[in-house]
Amino acid sequence: QFFVFCHGLLQLSQLLVSGYLKSSISTIERRYGLSSQTSGLLASFNEVGNTLLIVFLSYLGSRVHRPRFIGCGALLVSLAGFLMSLPHFLTGPYQYDQSICPRVTAGTFSNSTDLCQPGAPGAGANLSHASCTPHASRENHEVLLVMFVAQALLGIGGVPIQPFGISYIDDFASERNSPLYLGILFSVTVIGPGVAFMLGSAMLRFYVDIDKVGTAEVQLTNKDPRWVGAWWLGFLVAASLVALSALPYFFFPREMPKEVGEVLHTHISKCFPAVLLRNLRHPVYLLVVLAQVNLSAMVAGLATFMGKFLERQFSLTASLANMIIGAVNIPGAMVGIVVGGAILKRFQMSLRQCSALCVLGMLLCLLTAFPLLFLGCPTQRVAGVTYWDSSGFGPQDTECNAHCSCPQEGFNPICGSDSVEYTSPCSAGCTDVTIHADSSVLNYTGCSCIPGPGPAGSARPGTCGTGCSHLFVPFVVLSCLAGILASTSHTPSFMLILR
Repeated sequence: QFFVFCHGLLQLSQLLVSGYLKSSISTIERRYGLSSQTSGLLASFNEVGNTLLIVFLSYLGSRVHRPRFIGCGALLVSLAGFLMSLPHFLTGPYQYDQSICPRVTAGTFSNSTDLCQPGAPGAGANLSHASCTPHASRENHEVLLVMFVAQALLGIGGVPIQPFGISYIDDFASERNSPLYLGILFSVTVIGPGVAFMLGSAMLRFYVDIDKVGTAEVQLTNKDPRWVGAWWLGFLVAASLVALSALPYFFFPREMPKEVGEVLHTHISKCFPAVLLRNLRHPVYLLVVLAQVNLSAMVAGLATFMGKFLERQFSLTASLANMIIGAVNIPGAMVGIVVGGAILKRFQMSLRQCSALCVLGMLLCLLTAFPLLFLGCPTQRVAGVTYWDSSGFGPQDTECNAHCSCPQEGFNPICGSDSVEYTSPCSAGCTDVTIHADSSVLNYTGCSCIPGPGPAGSARPGTCGTGCSHLFVPFVVLSCLAGILASTSHTPSFMLILR
């Protein structure tokens, strides 16, 4: 029972490390300028080391000292977690354009504001493409190298944890208690990602450089599009928990006193190919594994990018998006697993009936998920990026802002009175700004690129959003229900493989 407790704690902390990356992926993208393609590859890279070793190491089973193998694997996972946070300490402070939060001195604005300043000598020269890109590119390559190495170590370290833990419990527990112990571990496996997203929700409320700058120096809120949360902090918490959880494994015996039967010591190299080929020739086994691969691919895509989708489509903060996933979607999947197991036990299903239950659950999931294809809004119109008006507004200087000398790399989104988003006040040709008593921006005026009732229009700070807020609740309800229905197939499919 103590081993079950330790293993549940270890699996939970291991899933915190692997799941936390998915909860903070959009923040890491923003911090280091990564594309979704790169971040998706990064999130899945831990499977590389895992896939290469899991089949062979699982076969070793009782032929090795399983608790020590688990402990060593856990230490690798802990090292991977600490490495994931390392880029924060290797790179300098996060730099953001402070034009939306201008500094006021004696009632006037400093020249650092990103307003249109006609006649300013080379306003865009200070942020030239030639001076910024090589440094940013070099920094990102170093960050990616560290993170990919960490993900590879995470996959390798996680190889012995679940299979050796399950086989150790199943070998030495009584036949009556073994299903209960394994059920506890499976429930922790489902809870783990939910806790990871909740941890992400909590950590991303803190500013990324909370250890480097004082709170008074940060003029952003977590609702600002330039906000970057403390993504690295969760990795330190999770990695520390894994390291603590690993310690007891070095004191467990190789064999428990109540072991029944002899441990087989055979020449591994001769038996492994035969066992592998026997499994690969079994059609039911292959079909169930293929189904699990497809289901895992769907879950991996959702876990990695659903938070980012919620942020962009429904204009949520990263913290709130993680809260929704951790508090609604993942608990829904857990309910589905419990319901599937309860149905299996209540009706004492045969293998054929288990297969039917899997098919029924997935068909109902597809029917429920189908409306999600139509719950959405068009991407907001961004001048010069996804929208060009009749005057030919493009990515380069145009007639309405050609005299402003705007920096090409500036990113301070504002929403014009014409419902078009502009990358900065300067790109919209804004010349004046109105502020609150607390020095925060109320709106921008005199914007030559925005049509208005007079000669020029106005704009407010921040993005325009998508106007999809009324579809948010239906989306969450349907996605949660689809997750519940899909999860009902988890226990029946697992029984198909075991039997």
